[in-house]
Amino acid sequence: MRAPENCTTMAELREAIDALDEDLIALLARRAEYIDRAAVLKQGEGLPARIGPRVDEVVAHVRGAAKARGLEPDLAEGLWRELIEWSIAREERVLGKT
Repeated sequence: MRAPENCTTMAELREAIDALDEDLIALLARRAEYIDRAAVLKQGEGLPARIGPRVDEVVAHVRGAAKARGLEPDLAEGLWRELIEWSIAREERVLGKT
């Protein structure tokens, strides 16, 4: 894949963005597999879907990772909070709401 600065046409740039989008979808699908496993493990350990301190930990980690990569931390946090809420809802289908 070309680096952004090596894209000389919008077609090349769009091709690269589309490829990145495919990679992001693959990673999100893989993350969902871990969420499904978390639900099974939480059920066995008697844990709820939402664990507030863990949510805070994930958000802090993502904000730091975004900042280190030059990405706006508020954007990363907003995206991840949506992802976290989706993940909790997914776990609650197995665990029930608490």
